[in-house]
Amino acid sequence: MVNIACSFDLVAAEYPSKIVLKNEDRNFTWKELDLRAGGVASYIRSKGLLPGARLAVCLKNPIDTIIGILGGLKAGCAVTPFNPRLKNEERGQILALLEPSMVLTCIPTDLVNLPAIETGYEDPAIILFTSGSTGIPKGVVLSHRSVKVGLDIWSKSALNLNSKDVVLSVLPLAHSYGLFGTVLAPLQNGSSSVLVERFDAEEVVNKIQSSKATIFCGVATMFRRILDLKNINSQMFSSLRFVTSGAAPCPWDLSLSWKEKTGLRIIRGYGMSELFRPICYSPDDNLETPDSIGRAAMGVKLKIVDENGNRVKELQQGELWIKTASCMTEYLNNPDETKAVMKDGWFLTGDIASMNSEGLISIVGRKKEVILRGGYTVGAGEVEAVLNSFSDIVESAVIPIPDPDLGEEICAFIVLKGDAKCPREKVIEFCKSQMAAYKYPRVIEFVEKLPKSSTGKVLKSELRASSYRS
Repeated sequence: MVNIACSFDLVAAEYPSKIVLKNEDRNFTWKELDLRAGGVASYIRSKGLLPGARLAVCLKNPIDTIIGILGGLKAGCAVTPFNPRLKNEERGQILALLEPSMVLTCIPTDLVNLPAIETGYEDPAIILFTSGSTGIPKGVVLSHRSVKVGLDIWSKSALNLNSKDVVLSVLPLAHSYGLFGTVLAPLQNGSSSVLVERFDAEEVVNKIQSSKATIFCGVATMFRRILDLKNINSQMFSSLRFVTSGAAPCPWDLSLSWKEKTGLRIIRGYGMSELFRPICYSPDDNLETPDSIGRAAMGVKLKIVDENGNRVKELQQGELWIKTASCMTEYLNNPDETKAVMKDGWFLTGDIASMNSEGLISIVGRKKEVILRGGYTVGAGEVEAVLNSFSDIVESAVIPIPDPDLGEEICAFIVLKGDAKCPREKVIEFCKSQMAAYKYPRVIEFVEKLPKSSTGKVLKSELRASSYRS
C-alpha cells in the first residue's frame, strides 16, 4: 500500500454512507466521493497516462477540485491543484513550469469502483507551487512518503482528528494549509469537511453554527474580520473545540482578543509548503514569550545556526534549519534552488530565529528580508510585529529602500483599520517607543491593501516597485 490514495480507499470502505464533503448545494458520502474519484482515475488511464505523469487540476468548484485530486492520486499521477482565482497569466506561468501530461478542467460523469494503482514510496504525489523570492513560482515536489507522514501529523498531533469532527474549510486548496489541514487530513480520518468557497466573516460564523463545526482553520486576517462583527459572543462558537492559525503570523494581541470574545484559544502554528506539515505549534498560552511560534512538533528536529552552519547559543539569532520525514524531494526542475535549501537532510528555511532554554522558537525576520541600516541589521518581521500591535493598524509590510547615507532605510507599508485616520508621525512615535532607534521606520506609506499572492503571501517585490508607492 504505497500510493497515499490507498489510505483513502480504506476509509471509504469503513465509512461508505457517511457524508464527508459538504458545500452550499452538494453533499457527498465517502462511497459517492470514491466512485467519482474512480471515474476520474479511469478517464486518466484511458488517455494513456502512466504513473508519475503530471496532472494539473484546474477546476472552479472546491468539491470538484477534491474529486480531481483524489482521482489523480488513484491513477498514480503527480497532482497539482490550481487556485481558481489565478489570472490567466499566472496560470500560464505555472503550466509552463509544470509541463503537465493532462489539464483536468471538468469531472467525468462516470462512476467507477477503481482501487488506487501502486506507486513507488518516493514517487511524486503532489506538486504545490509557492512564490519564489524572485517572483518566479517554485514547484514543491512531495512524495507519497512525505504526504503520508505529513497527513499523519496533521491528523494526530496537530488537530487530533476523529470521525466525529467537522472541519470548516475556507482556505485555498492549492495551498498546503488548506489542502492538507482542512481536507485531506480530515478525509483520512473519516471526519467531515464543510467547504466555503469565499471568505465572508458573517457567513463563516453562520456556517460554524449551522454545521456544528468542531475545528476551524484560518489565518490572522480572517480572525480579525470575524472579531470586527457586531454582537460576537462565545455561544456562537460553542461547537468548536479547536481553532488554528497558520500561513502568516498571528499577533499575540489578536490571540488574546479572540480568546476574550469567543472563549477559545487560537493555536498558532508555523510551517511551509516545502515541509508539508506543522513544524512548530504553541501548546499553551506562554505569557513570557507571547510571540513564540511554540516548540518543535512530533517528528521534527530543528536547530538555529550562524552563517557557517554552527549552532548558536541560547537566545542568539540565526537561521532556522529543520529536519523532518515530510520534507519535499526537490523544487521541480530546479536543482540549483534545491541545493540552496537542502543540506545533509536539513531544510534551510531562510527564517531568522532564536530559541530559549525551554525550546520555544521566536521568528524575528527573514534572512532575505534583512535590512542593513547604517551598519545595523534589522529584521523586517520584527518591525512588522511592532507595527501590527498598534491599535489603528490592520497589517503592515516592511521593505528596505535605498539611502545615500545609510545604505538602506526602513520603509513600512500600512493598512489602517476602517476609517481610522492616523498621521505618520503618530506611527513613528509609537515605533520609537517600542524599539531601538535604528529599528523604527522613517518612511511610512499608507495603502488600502497589500499586494498578495493567491495563497495570501505579501508580494514585497511589488511593494519595491516605485509605481506602488504614493
